[in-house]
Amino acid sequence: MRKLLLAFAATLSVGAGAQVFNVNSLAPVALPPDVGSKVVAISGQGDFLLLTADDNRGLTKLDLNSGKAQNISLAAGAGYDARVSPDGKRVVYRENSFTAGRLRMVSLHSINLETGKSQELVAPTRSLQGVSINNQAAMPVTRGQVAAKGFESKVSNKNGVVLSINNRQLMISRNGKTHNLSPNGKDKSYLWPSLSPNGTKILYYVGAEGTFVCNLDGTDVRPLGVIRAPQWWDDNTVVGMYDEDDGDFVYASHIVATNLQGQKQTLTPDSLIAMYPKVATKAGKIVFSTPNGKAYVMNVTKSLQP
Repeated sequence: MRKLLLAFAATLSVGAGAQVFNVNSLAPVALPPDVGSKVVAISGQGDFLLLTADDNRGLTKLDLNSGKAQNISLAAGAGYDARVSPDGKRVVYRENSFTAGRLRMVSLHSINLETGKSQELVAPTRSLQGVSINNQAAMPVTRGQVAAKGFESKVSNKNGVVLSINNRQLMISRNGKTHNLSPNGKDKSYLWPSLSPNGTKILYYVGAEGTFVCNLDGTDVRPLGVIRAPQWWDDNTVVGMYDEDDGDFVYASHIVATNLQGQKQTLTPDSLIAMYPKVATKAGKIVFSTPNGKAYVMNVTKSLQP
């Protein structure tokens, strides 16, 4: 693992002349008191953030223009993998609860940000593996089965591609059927899967190895380096973090970008421990958190440099 980290650090150093983005500005977000500072998501329009506490308790919408905060949930787990619909009108989030025997259960909910109306999409279960959302519905995967949960009784289908993790394996659901994809082998541990904007490629992280992309059938596996919490910016560009720790504490972390051709760029200064980026491509924004309770917005444009 150390060799991989050193190799990636060397790659960043050598590739310092390569430019994936132009960083136009980097500024802290004015956070209201008593609001979590960890950024969970940014709307596609770049006008609001979803924030949670370090332990994923609670979920708050923060309007970046007005500074107004709107509470969405106070529940434990509400900040874990919360999603914003592409049109920015709805949020899908989880809530943790416990049985009398202290078994943790997870339910899935949605809220209409315009009306404030919320609904339970999945009742408390121990088998929620993942979820995908669009403007009409959420498609949760439970026990390997995909369901289409239309918002406010809207009819939807379950024929889209949904990626999920089950027992550390990368699963893909297509046309309602789920199977184990795990392109790097079933002896690996997978994290952070996501579908490219054009729906043709999968981005994922393999524990102790790094980030990869592959086709929907698991072929053409390509390494991108040790980039954690990777996010698609567009069909050719990925944003993530390169963090370093001593086994107990993270002492350095940068937001980094790479394209599928192998060009890499560090986007944040050494003075910030920048972690877990989220992107709003159309708005040209990358947001991230720091361990000392700060959140930042970076305004970027794609570089024209070849």
